[in-house]
Amino acid sequence: MKIAVICANGKAGRLIAKEAADRGLDVTAIVRGENKSAAGKAIVKDLFDLTAADLRGFDAVVDAFGAWTPDTLDQHSATLRHLCDILSGTDTRLLVVGGAGSLYVGPERTATVADVPGFPEAFKPLATAMAQALGELRRRSDVRWTYLSPAGDFQAEGERTGEYTLGGEELTLNSKGESVISYADYAIAMVDEITGGHHIRERISVVSK
Repeated sequence: MKIAVICANGKAGRLIAKEAADRGLDVTAIVRGENKSAAGKAIVKDLFDLTAADLRGFDAVVDAFGAWTPDTLDQHSATLRHLCDILSGTDTRLLVVGGAGSLYVGPERTATVADVPGFPEAFKPLATAMAQALGELRRRSDVRWTYLSPAGDFQAEGERTGEYTLGGEELTLNSKGESVISYADYAIAMVDEITGGHHIRERISVVSK
């Protein structure tokens, strides 16, 4: 299976590339500079410069793009729009490293994590931008996309336990009543979805056991 990981030098992208490579997948990193991931091959290009020809032949493309500063938050939508446009009508899956702020907090699905009192104000602009990007993605019926949201506490340095629970649109708590997942376990869930999942045009979520 051939996969490409966009922003493979980032924290999430690097772990996803390593997890995929460790399982014997044919992994290509898409990076703007030197490839620092475990991917055996690399395309050195800015995301916005990628073309349909660049992504032709891949079974799956992982979008691990992230933007955090106020002047770049709109790129969450812009980058996804560009990737959808160049993958439109193909069989290549697009798997997106998403956010937790847009997960619903109850079965009625009237409020999200970002709407809950006490949600940090500093993270609201990011949550809003990522929710907007997800909303636009939901309208794409021409792309085989999957959006994977992490738990609320997404731990870059968390341990790799090898276990996780897959959820859906609602915030899921683990056996300890926590919403937490390490980047390493998230990477396992992402590669599991690539190799065996069937959540086409769905948002799913993941939490530690």
